[in-house]
Amino acid sequence: RMAVRANHFAGARVLRDGGHFVLGGALLDPDGKMIGSMMLLDFDNEAQIEQWLAVEPYVQGRVWEKIDVKPFRQAEL
Repeated sequence: RMAVRANHFAGARVLRDGGHFVLGGALLDPDGKMIGSMMLLDFDNEAQIEQWLAVEPYVQGRVWEKIDVKPFRQAEL
């Protein structure tokens, strides 16, 4: 994780600057220990997701070996 973390964060900044990054961070257990991580991204279609995953450092570095992609619709409040 640490070996590719800087590149992962650089990629997240590119996503942010392109309007695709909503939020992301560590998932914690009740004791505050990291048990995973997540990103909430805004892409128009699955092809864009696949293009991003193909170059994402945490995927390429095998930090993220299980990736769960779900559609999301933000509530209008």
